Amino acid sequence: MKEINSEAIQGMIPKRNKESHKADYGRVLVIGGNEAMGGAIILTASAAVYSGAGLVTVATAKVNHTALHARLPEAMVFDMYDADRLLKQLATATVIVIGPGLGLSSESLAILKSVLASVTKEHYLIVDGSAITLMAKYHLKTPIAKTIYTPHLGEWQKLSHLKPTEQNETLNIQARKELKAAVVLKQARTEIYFLDEVWKNSQGNPAMATGGMGDALAGMIAGFSAQFKNNRFAIITAVFLHSKIGDDLAKKQYVVLPTQIIANIPFIMKEFSTKFIF
Repeated sequence: MKEINSEAIQGMIPKRNKESHKADYGRVLVIGGNEAMGGAIILTASAAVYSGAGLVTVATAKVNHTALHARLPEAMVFDMYDADRLLKQLATATVIVIGPGLGLSSESLAILKSVLASVTKEHYLIVDGSAITLMAKYHLKTPIAKTIYTPHLGEWQKLSHLKPTEQNETLNIQARKELKAAVVLKQARTEIYFLDEVWKNSQGNPAMATGGMGDALAGMIAGFSAQFKNNRFAIITAVFLHSKIGDDLAKKQYVVLPTQIIANIPFIMKEFSTKFIF
């Protein structure tokens, strides 16, 4: 198991070309936020925007549209229950996040099934939150897209059928193999399971133990995946910087909020993109 630390991510954040435009930095589609959990999808979308994704579109319940526009004018939005519009947006996206605040209703399941059936092998698909629970409950298979699951320990139990006390590197590797996807296992020291190697984060603290942290991380992974040519670098860097920001804030704060993590993403990306010279 390799350790994710400051030295490990040297050179992973690409420098932007002097002549570039928003289309060069990916199109992210974020799907979720039912009538009761709009905050989750706003956090995910915000993290994707602040991580530098070129264009971010949010598919969420209509009741969330005003709040989203007020908090994040950089993002576009439409009704996630509009099946035709969803399919059109899927066709133009390069990175898709589904699950934050999606809920477990029959409508939510229908949206998930539509996405799974429509993605291509060119898409990056990040499966988070409610979507993980639905995948496990209805025994849905990982699609052909380049898929990344981002479960916490309880959600991983549903996917892997391993109790938290039974989970270890060997069994997690086997479960990841059966899923045919990368797994970002969120815990005190988050672990990343790729096809051929495992990484463990060196950062993170209990001040970050608050609702919405995982939503912010999903958005960071999406934003980085939209820009980085190397998706493994995107995932590793997102996991590390998410916790690094939290550790820096926790030096003076008893509790760290996801919105604070998000606000600091551009600054730490700048720091680590210029810190090391090769």
